[in-house]
Amino acid sequence: MFSSLRLRLWFSYALVTAAALAVVATVLLIYIIRNPATYRQANARLTVVAALLRKNEPGWANLSSADIQARFEQVDQAYTTRLILYSADRQVLNDSQAALQPALQMPRFPRLQSYSISRDQNGQVWLYLIRHLDDGRWLMLAVPRPPVPLLTILGDELMLPVLGAGLMALVISLLVAFWLARWIGDPLQKVVVASRHMPSPETTPVVPHGPHEVQELARAFNEMNTRVQTSQLSQRAFVANVSHELKTPLTSVQGFAQALLDGTASSPEAQKQAAQVIYDESGRMHRMVLDLLDLARLDAGTLELQRAPVDLPALLYNIAEKFTPQARAGNVGIRVEASPALPAITGDGDRLAQVFTNLLDNALKFTPPGGCVVLRTAQAGMDVQVEVADSGAGISPQALPHIFDRFFQADPSRPGGQKHGAGLGLAIVKEIVKAHGGKISVRSQPGTGSTFTVSLPLAIPGASTAASKRKA
Repeated sequence: MFSSLRLRLWFSYALVTAAALAVVATVLLIYIIRNPATYRQANARLTVVAALLRKNEPGWANLSSADIQARFEQVDQAYTTRLILYSADRQVLNDSQAALQPALQMPRFPRLQSYSISRDQNGQVWLYLIRHLDDGRWLMLAVPRPPVPLLTILGDELMLPVLGAGLMALVISLLVAFWLARWIGDPLQKVVVASRHMPSPETTPVVPHGPHEVQELARAFNEMNTRVQTSQLSQRAFVANVSHELKTPLTSVQGFAQALLDGTASSPEAQKQAAQVIYDESGRMHRMVLDLLDLARLDAGTLELQRAPVDLPALLYNIAEKFTPQARAGNVGIRVEASPALPAITGDGDRLAQVFTNLLDNALKFTPPGGCVVLRTAQAGMDVQVEVADSGAGISPQALPHIFDRFFQADPSRPGGQKHGAGLGLAIVKEIVKAHGGKISVRSQPGTGSTFTVSLPLAIPGASTAASKRKA
């Protein structure tokens, strides 16, 4: 029946409103039943008589008991109100109807029961009002409780306004509840409908409106939807890129293996060339698989980092020395500008060597002959910065924002020719740096070279041995 969220909210508000109004109506009805118009009129009369007596109290307070009795009987006859005077210790001194009615006992706490009901020994019920006099005595004014027929209660002067106000309050509350249900329910319903269509490229963002919390939910849903769509696109691109990167070496391996099998490569030179191509392409695929495994471990947070103090200057000198033959072959200079007094950092030396090896390898590939690659270190507060700067052709502004994307290759036709990789190196570098609590950035302009800056903290308090899981 109430399948819609808006209807369920409205029904809930209506029930709460009806319950609240029912409680109020019950209390008012009980009040009217216990204090009908005849009771209120009697109490009003008692109040007026009490005020008159208190006004004339100086004139009769010092009279004798007989004179007071006579005065009380006169007032009783004039106002049809029984008057009883009690002493300070609550003993009856005078009673205007002592000869006709049994005595009425004072309440135990008269100051708390100035208006109330009392029953005498004959069972007669009295409405009374009690006042404390200046001389310490107590004055009670009482009238017999009038009968209250049911029709009298239903015709009470308060009944119609109370019923009218209650009906009006109910209608207004239902209208307000309907508005609140729409205000809260509609945006929630839109989120529900949009979530059922996920993940789909046609899923449009939900416009935030309604209460603040519902708006936050809509914004969170939109962010989640964007991340899911981005992740799907990334997965599709990943699969497409892996397929593309594997297709070329597999085709080469298959072609040259077929040449060996069918005897096309019959000469020793042709056989050697085929074997060399198969070896090179299988090595390329092996490296790409290892890179993919590293990325998968970094994404899952299962890559173990063997953290220990790392001497960055020594690490950079060793890496530069390893690439010296390659640099000489390309007529490119390598220079390390690192202070021996640089503090040691806490990290995995092998993984950090992988970072700077990758950056230096890329710099050498894309630096023309006669150029130079500089490895420079500096301390910036609680971080250590390592710059890998080359004097190559630089990176285009269009490619710069995507340089750390997986399988991204800024320009495969740049110097380096067939030596370019699968586009995973910089993605792995970024993840390893993040796993160390650092960050990497790049600045470059075409024709002026590129500079990669790695910032690493000197120490990571309470760091885990596993790389942090990459956030979506």
